[in-house]
Amino acid sequence: MAAPAQVAGDDSGTLETFESLDHYRDWQEREGVPVVRGFYIEDLNTLELGSWERKGGRGAFVNLEGTGNVNDAHVVEIRAGGESVPEHHLYESLVYVLSGRGSTSVWYDPAHKQTFEWGKGSLFAIPLNAWYQHFNGSGSEPARYVTVTSAPTILRLFHTEDFVFNNPYVFSDRFAGQSDYFSREGKLYGRRRQRVLQTNFVPDVHTIQLYSWKQRGGGGSNILLELADNSMGAHISQFAAGMYKKAHKHGPGAHVIILDGVGYSLLWRPQGGEPMRCDWKPGTVIVPPDGWFHEHFNTGSQPARYLALRYGGVRHRQPMAISIGEGSDVNVKEGGWQIEYEDEDPSVHRIFESELAKHNAVCRMKGLVPSCTGLPPEDAGED
Repeated sequence: MAAPAQVAGDDSGTLETFESLDHYRDWQEREGVPVVRGFYIEDLNTLELGSWERKGGRGAFVNLEGTGNVNDAHVVEIRAGGESVPEHHLYESLVYVLSGRGSTSVWYDPAHKQTFEWGKGSLFAIPLNAWYQHFNGSGSEPARYVTVTSAPTILRLFHTEDFVFNNPYVFSDRFAGQSDYFSREGKLYGRRRQRVLQTNFVPDVHTIQLYSWKQRGGGGSNILLELADNSMGAHISQFAAGMYKKAHKHGPGAHVIILDGVGYSLLWRPQGGEPMRCDWKPGTVIVPPDGWFHEHFNTGSQPARYLALRYGGVRHRQPMAISIGEGSDVNVKEGGWQIEYEDEDPSVHRIFESELAKHNAVCRMKGLVPSCTGLPPEDAGED
């Protein structure tokens, strides 16, 4: 007969306290840079940074509530004429350039580096575990970027920093040193009622072509982006002046970065309660919490556009992120994640019209919202 299991403790029966570890937080503390928390950041361009030795510049961690701890963001600034420290890691990284111009070199084999140039508004992904180094192309101005990463998930999963940051494995199925890896033309696919662009580099997210997604409202258009064969994904959405998108919910980790326009967003729990308001402008980032409804309102005179860098992509499915896109444009009454205009609280539209009046802007929701006193939509999105 097997002996009973022994439990650590002294003869009096007192048990030792079992310690719970958070390997991501521990690593973050050792990096010694500022950590910003909350529900949203008003402007990534002016976020206060600290010295970050690993990056060879200045930076900050961004851990907003809506990530659900599945991903994070790093805001990094490279000094004028400077360069980052070469690095590689087993977590994915989606990079959006906030300001400046420069170039990036990527390699597994240092004899076959691939180098490409970027500027304000560029978007790209670092192939998994590839070495990379950023260079600021200006001798007088700093360059600043934000990267959304899967570091929290990876560091907590493996909890061995040497494995994450010094692993020699080459993911040749993702990147094999192709000379045109960052310059070749992307391929456009269809998915349900959306378009998916598979690419490795977007020169300017402000001007990339979008495609109509009328089901989401707001005269909206959109494109889904799959970069560097990542498990993480991105999308860009735009909606018309004097309009707002339908409320919906989805999974955690969607970093919504405002590219153009002014307005506000409302976030609220499915069980109700007072909504949280986030006023935004270019450079604002909002991360709606997992399962919270949220709604975006354009109070300006020009279309509003945003970039969402997400925990889950389209091609490589992640369980917690399936709801991002799966039911985003389907009525909650039909099992989806969207609240139709006719079902929203009437106060939502009243507040929107009052906000438009403050900006001397015109509401263009007539015919969409029963109580609207404004004008009909000018454009339902580009086909």
